[in-house]
Amino acid sequence: MDPREKLAELADSRNVSLAALSRMIGRNSSYLQQYISKGSPRKLEEEDRRRLADFFAVGESELGAPEQKSSSARGEWVEVPRLSLEASAGPGAMAAQEIPFDAFRFSRRWLREHGLEPGQLSAIRVMGDSMDPLLRDGDEILVDRTPRPFREGVHVVRLGEALHVKLLQAVPPARLRLISQNAAYEPVEVAMSDVDVVGRVVWKSGRI
Repeated sequence: MDPREKLAELADSRNVSLAALSRMIGRNSSYLQQYISKGSPRKLEEEDRRRLADFFAVGESELGAPEQKSSSARGEWVEVPRLSLEASAGPGAMAAQEIPFDAFRFSRRWLREHGLEPGQLSAIRVMGDSMDPLLRDGDEILVDRTPRPFREGVHVVRLGEALHVKLLQAVPPARLRLISQNAAYEPVEVAMSDVDVVGRVVWKSGRI
């Protein structure tokens, strides 16, 4: 497949705009649209291609790199996108458009050891204090969106348009208990059908 067609297909499959991807790689918002529709530039710069390949978890050859370059360019590191979203550890944070604005770099080996697929990961910011001391206001969390059977743990969930980060417990027959770590916040029970479990929190970072 032509690299331009492949990039358009990947962007569509992840529901991310070409403008957002252009900004992620440090270009103006029309850069990738012009690349795909007008053939300008004729090919992606090496660093741009590498960042896009890591974001989509594909080989660089699919985006136009020579095969011999692709085998080594993937290297030992993976860039996981930081999204302009906040998950509330308190009252619900309204979900913004999922636009990557930056990235964290993770060891490919570390991800593999933890059973994590780069293409299923994204990083977002925690807002509020209901998950203190486990998660504090301003911490960034790595969210694994890989479809898996439910198990209890800390997850990002969507209730309506609001995002929350909570400890989830299953309550038979078909409900979920959303638990805060901060004792000032009471647990909340909701029907499973009313909750979209976005992903499991698998890592956090934050200032000391």
